[in-house]
Order: sequence, then structure tokens, then C-alpha cells
Amino acid sequence: MDRRAFLTAAAAGLVTSPAWAAPASATPSRTSRTSRTSRTSRTLRSDPFTLGVASGDPSADGFVLWTRLAAEPLGGDGRGGMPSRDVEVDWQVAADERFSRIVRSGTATARARDAHSVHVELSGLEPGREYFYRFRCAGRLSPAGRTRTTPTGGTTPLTFAVAACAHYEHGYYTAYRRLAEQEPDLVVFLGDYMYEYGPSGYTALAGRVRTHTPGKCRTLADYRLRHAQYKSDPDLRRAHAAAPWLVAFDDHEVENNWAGEVSSTGAAGFAARRAQAFRAYYENMPLRRASLRGTSLRVNRRVSWGTLARFHLLDTRQFRDDQACLDGVRAGCDERLSGGRTLLGGGQWRWLEDGLHGSTARWNLLGQQIMMAQRDFRTGPGREVNLDSWDGYAAERTRLLGTLSRTSNPVVLTGDAHMHHLAELKPDFDDPDSPVVARELVTSSIASDGDGYRDREWISAALRENPHFSYIDQRRGYLMARLTGDELSVDFRTLDRVSRRGAPARTSHRLTLPAGSLNAR
Repeated sequence: MDRRAFLTAAAAGLVTSPAWAAPASATPSRTSRTSRTSRTSRTLRSDPFTLGVASGDPSADGFVLWTRLAAEPLGGDGRGGMPSRDVEVDWQVAADERFSRIVRSGTATARARDAHSVHVELSGLEPGREYFYRFRCAGRLSPAGRTRTTPTGGTTPLTFAVAACAHYEHGYYTAYRRLAEQEPDLVVFLGDYMYEYGPSGYTALAGRVRTHTPGKCRTLADYRLRHAQYKSDPDLRRAHAAAPWLVAFDDHEVENNWAGEVSSTGAAGFAARRAQAFRAYYENMPLRRASLRGTSLRVNRRVSWGTLARFHLLDTRQFRDDQACLDGVRAGCDERLSGGRTLLGGGQWRWLEDGLHGSTARWNLLGQQIMMAQRDFRTGPGREVNLDSWDGYAAERTRLLGTLSRTSNPVVLTGDAHMHHLAELKPDFDDPDSPVVARELVTSSIASDGDGYRDREWISAALRENPHFSYIDQRRGYLMARLTGDELSVDFRTLDRVSRRGAPARTSHRLTLPAGSLNAR
């Protein structure tokens, strides 16, 4: 069995692992157990690893390992069929997929108050190499996962995927499977990992192929249950097990089009609801413990891939002003042009500007949630823009593009739009002679909006109306990119359908962007 076949089988739980063992040099595991924990182990009659495993936020000497125990993942109380007490979980990290060379091991506590989630933060490992990991609880082994540390130099190429928007009802997660099959070094996920709507609360053009758990997410139990439902999909679990992820939320992890402390529906108690959604998000993602700060969740952070690349992940929800002119796609909204409006907030703006100015990386990649390029939705005279996107915060966008013009090889990675887009970013989008300061790569959705519109005439009209766009595709998919010191090569991957399982993924468009050149098509 080759490595790809092994990883696929391991992610599906089909590989029998060798006996659990730890090397003499490994991190010592706690061997003592309380009588309460022993009773817990005896009462877990079902597999507690139904939600799979994941890793994330790699550094030169470590990463985060994640799992969440759920013997009954869709139990109605959101606790996953687990007892109301803590459970001990063993973990191992190996240098090979057969776990014959264990390099680290230990024991973590899956706490009942945290929905029995586990976040192990590793350090002290070798830079720039591949590792494999697994967990054990109550005599049962988890699937195996593949992860890696980042390099310290600038000569190691990077293959990374970009994905977003995975509405469970709208389609199957075949795109996750195809992404995993390509074995990227890293997955950058840019929001709308799950959707808060109740059943049929947001209907795709292709209809509903699966059904959400009952009700709209409002309580901690609701959000926990919805996350468990999404991770019940084997293709999503396979994608998590294939590579470390960098994750950031957009709006649907909480509520559609929320802004700062403002609910898009004006519902009372939004601050408490947002805090519960953040807590459930942390419990279900491979994030570091420092990211959860009381009732807030910090996802804006930087991850470096040696001196080759620096990822600057943004939060475009938590610190923004409310949308102008009552939100939506509108014409004639002068409020959106106000210089005092902010999308990033003052603190995050300073953090980003300092990070871009101080970066010594060859490439600087901004991972963010909403379209940065100006996008006119009206065909013909006049203009209609999406006020939830950067078009609703135009003055701050102009300032950011000015900063990017002084940054080494900036590329903006974006989700949210449910369509592939390739755009030139300019200080003045209405001036054909305005210089191109960066490129924006917008990934389509994993499943949201179903099979897609398939309207070639509409795409042609949109490209004529927005000449700084060179490619739009309405099918589902993801981006697969390869980065070296000399160039960025990006495949826009598409699937013809998600309403049925098993569709192949194809490269519908390819971008090759040489370092120092912003005008390649």
C-alpha cells in the first residue's frame, strides 16, 4: 500500500495500527488514572472518534493536534453522547505513517465543559518535515492524521489549498475529498465552515440534498450539534486528516452578515449568542488555546513558511462597523465611501500594517473572507455593489491597497463569493491606467449554492462590466497553489456537480504569477 492509499484508508478508519507504544525519549505520559476516569473508559461502548482528527497552525517546531470525543455525535443535547465528566486521551506523533518511529507522546484531558475537545500544542519538533499523529481513548484508536512543521529557510516549495463555504444542505463534500487526494502541505480555510440556518433556511438553486439538524443555531448546544453534523461527513474528515489547516471564520459560523456587536436581524441577546458560537467554533477547530479570550475569539494571526511566504490571516467580522445603507447589494450609497468607516478595526489595522511593513518573506499572502476587488453587479449604466464586502468600506480598502503597493509580492486569498474569481487590485478601479498593486484569488465554494448557475452569458456580462476581472466560474471547487521563490502557480479546481457524490475535479483555469510581476494572466 502506497502512502496515499494508506492515508485514505487511515482517515476512513480502515487501517489496523500497530500496538500502542512510546519511545524512551518521548514526552512522558501520565500512567495514573482516577477511579472516575476508569469508570468512564468502561462506559464508552461506542467509538469516541466519530468526528475525526485534525491539526493546524503549524510552526517551525510544532503544530496543534485536535480531536473531539463524541460517541453519539448527533445526540440532541450537543454533548455527543459523552458523560458529564472529564476523560483522559492519549496521543502519539510519529515520523512515519506506520507509527514505527514514535517521536512524541502524552496524555491530554478531554474536559466535559469543552465538549470533550482536545487541543494539544506541540513544540520541540524538527522544522520542515512531515509527521503523523493519532489518539487513543477507552481502548479505541482514532484515525491517523498527516501534518507537518514549517521550514526555516526559503528554498522549500509550498503546496497549499484554499477553500471556503460548505453549506451541508446544498451538496456533498466531494471537493474536500478531491482536495485531500492532492495531498497539499497546508489548507487555508477562509470562512463559512458551517451554516447556522435551520432546515431549508437558505435554499440553493440545485435544491436540498441533505438536511440540517433542527432549528436555527442560537445556543451553545445548537452550535455544537451543527459542528458535529458537518464533521460527520467522511470527506471533510479526510481533508482534515490530510494536512494542517489555517482556519478563520466569516459570518455563518455565527449569523448571516453580522457586523461587530450588531446582529443582522436585530435580535436581542446577540452578544451572548456570538460568544456561544465562538466557543463552539474553538471546540471544533485546531486552534491554539490563546485564541479564545473570554467572549471573543482571535483568528487574525501570522504563520510563516520559512522566508518563502508569510500568511496574514484577517478577521473581517469582529471589528467592523455595521454595514452601510442597511446592507445588501445596492446602488447610490454614499455612506460606504466615508473615510471614517472601518472593516478591520484600529487594532487589527495596526497589526496588519506592522506585519506587512516588517515582513522579510518573499511572498505575502493575505487570507481573508470577503471580496476585496470592486464588483459592479449592475449591467449597463450605474453601479450596484455588495455593501457587506470591501465595497462597503471603500476608503479603508484604498489605504490597504496603498500598503500592499509597498509589500513584497502581495497576493490576496478570498472566500465568501461561491464563485471562482481572478482580479487585479488597483487604487482606482475606474481608471484603466491605475497600477495593479496585487492579485486577488477568490475560491468558489465547497458546496454552497449547489451545482452552480451555469450561465455563460451572465459571466461574459460580468467580465465586461468589471474589466479588472479576468476569470469567473460559478461551479463548486477550491484552489490548489504551488509556491516557490520564483513564481506562484494556481489551479482553479472545479466540479461539475455536488448534488451527487463522486464528481471528478478538473483544472478550469491556471494562473502563473512570476515573482515581481503582477500582470500575468
